[in-house]
Amino acid sequence: MRCLAVATAFAVAITAIAPATQPAQAQGATRSVPIIRDTEIEQLMRDYASPILRAAGLAQQNVKVVVVNDRTFNAFVMDGRHIFINAGALFEARTPNEIIGIFAHETAHLAGGHLSRLREQLATAQTASVIAMLAGIGAMVAGARSGAGDVGAAAILAPQTAIQRTLLAYVRAQEDQADHAGVKLLNATGQSPRGMVELFKRLSNEVMFNTRYIDPYMQSHPMPAERVAALETQGKASPHWDRKDSPELQLRHDMMRAKLAGFLERPDSVARRYPASDQSLPARYARAIATYRHSDLRRAVAQMDALIQAQPGNPYFRELKGQALLEGGQPAEAIAPLRQAVSMSRDAPLIQIMLAQALIATGNAKFADEAAELLRVAIRREPEAPQAYAQLAVAYGRKGDLGNADLAAGQAAFMRGDIPTARQLGARAKTRFPVGSPAWVRADDLVNLKPPTSANR
Repeated sequence: MRCLAVATAFAVAITAIAPATQPAQAQGATRSVPIIRDTEIEQLMRDYASPILRAAGLAQQNVKVVVVNDRTFNAFVMDGRHIFINAGALFEARTPNEIIGIFAHETAHLAGGHLSRLREQLATAQTASVIAMLAGIGAMVAGARSGAGDVGAAAILAPQTAIQRTLLAYVRAQEDQADHAGVKLLNATGQSPRGMVELFKRLSNEVMFNTRYIDPYMQSHPMPAERVAALETQGKASPHWDRKDSPELQLRHDMMRAKLAGFLERPDSVARRYPASDQSLPARYARAIATYRHSDLRRAVAQMDALIQAQPGNPYFRELKGQALLEGGQPAEAIAPLRQAVSMSRDAPLIQIMLAQALIATGNAKFADEAAELLRVAIRREPEAPQAYAQLAVAYGRKGDLGNADLAAGQAAFMRGDIPTARQLGARAKTRFPVGSPAWVRADDLVNLKPPTSANR
């Protein structure tokens, strides 16, 4: 799994129930890079979301699903172009239908224009808040003169609380609308709303004790019992209520959860979740990943070879073997399985990047041209991948193309958010290209990057 950074912004979320925990680090992750990148998981998420997006009329908007490296249960939208889902939600969901139900809910937020309308409500609330504050200050001045200063402080706090309650009531109404619209989207695609209902019911039972002591008017979501009851009534009226996921899709779902466990959990946790007595394909997958990450590479490769033998047409087993060998200091041995994975996955860009990395890591200059071409192709489909630009810089350096090496390194720095380094490398790259050439223009763009201000950091 590969990880990229993502900006944060105001979000409309399905729910946030579980207590916050420090997530384990996925392969390639850092504390500042919370996004999980993995071809297998991303393809599954696309397959889950695409029918729902089409039914909502959003197929042409190129909405992408992004998996967040966080073990809490959450899913949210923030910009109209992405649906974010936490790894915790994928762990919690036992069936594909449960995740599809989450996507139906979040797609309903997008189709309903909830983000733009919520921003309008926030703007109104801010205006009202300023007016209330000014009125409170006036009351404080008057109170000071009369010896009743506490009255002014209360005049500030009371309207603020009322505004907060009004805004939260508006958000709760949006969540309720998204629940009901989500069921309609599931019906339109011939899928059952049972997964959404059962998932919410399970989560509701987990938090039932805590919600007894929560003020329902200070929550951004409908209270769990009310939400489940309303959903269940609507869901059971669906003609597709009893429809189940196909065995093939359920297996892909179980493999995805096993992969997340192998990368994100400690070996003892993986062993408890997938004991050696469990010889299912997902269990063997999780144990092979955990073995290579925490134990004996030779034994892990043997487990991966057994997986390949069980499913010779699965590109992700070969990708895993290549990744294990690459990270185990055997890049030359990693090339063959990664070549096969690229071919079998129809040139998946993230796997192309890993193959290029293995070619470069051999230190053999004869692989530089192939690596550079792989990376250029991958970047066209993954233009926001810092690692791809960093590897491309090395490949160009091996070829002696210092101008393009500086340009790629500058672009990598920009993607990481290191604006000073990006500008410095851009300035150096400009001196190596003819003035006005396409590469010179890209380097000039780096030179003219503006450093982040305190207002937009």
